[in-house]
Amino acid sequence: MLLLQQMVIFFLIMLIGYICRKVGVFGENTGKMISGIVINIGNPALIIASGMNPETLENKAALLVTLAVALIFFAIMFVIAELIPRLLRADREDYGSYQVMTIFANIGFMGYPLLDAMYGGEAVIHAAIFNLLYSVLIYTYGINRMKTSGQREKLNWKQLMNVGVISCLIAVTLYISNLPVPMVFKDTATRIGAVTGPLSMLVIGDSLAQIRLKDLFTDVRLLLFSVVKLLLMPALLLWGLRFFITDPMFLGVCLVMTATPVGSMTVMLAQQYDGDYRLTSKGVALTTVLSVATMPFLFWLSLNEF
Repeated sequence: MLLLQQMVIFFLIMLIGYICRKVGVFGENTGKMISGIVINIGNPALIIASGMNPETLENKAALLVTLAVALIFFAIMFVIAELIPRLLRADREDYGSYQVMTIFANIGFMGYPLLDAMYGGEAVIHAAIFNLLYSVLIYTYGINRMKTSGQREKLNWKQLMNVGVISCLIAVTLYISNLPVPMVFKDTATRIGAVTGPLSMLVIGDSLAQIRLKDLFTDVRLLLFSVVKLLLMPALLLWGLRFFITDPMFLGVCLVMTATPVGSMTVMLAQQYDGDYRLTSKGVALTTVLSVATMPFLFWLSLNEF
């Protein structure tokens, strides 16, 4: 019910964005302008707010274990992301979009509530560590892969020192040091970060208004990608991790990192950096619809010892 409720909220906000574009409330550049707000203001505030969480892990060593697992997890995801567009025989200019959609899932707005409901606050703390690394990668690897026509430049120090990475460094420092933060700053970061979800959904709705909805379910390549993204990858990952991880809660965190739909930030990046935002919008919408069935199934597998 929690998952279904969350998805209904997503679709209602997307519908508002869709209608706004259709009736002329949103213009040609509205989506790109909102994307800039999300990437440069909303999402960094959300990241910093996560580092101000007053909860701490009882065993500090568990933080390092989580970080190590997250590093291995993303290393594996990089390899998969390189293979998927080739296996799907995607157009060369769409490689970056498929790679970003493969790695970056909707953790913040779907994963957190689901983990909290199933395992409690400790699972959310573990997920936050994954999400901090995720945030660094989406502002570096994600931007790099979303360059126009797949022409990607080598990463340089200027790329690494962007607002997303700086906000991650601040969040990690606050989290590890347990520095006291005045409530006024916590509330400010939390409230600004709260706009990220709704604005992201509005941009996706705006993007969907520019494509034919029937194309959503007739794009065979995107449908195949969705099956791999939502079923094959999480099932294989869950099976492999069982040889190394026995904690059901930690397995659940890893599963959510993979099994949730394509993250809305992929559309924001495509809008901001001239990627294929129509493809990423369809990817977000299609995987969100299909995940209504795939995520409960995968968690059933997880709870029944696979």
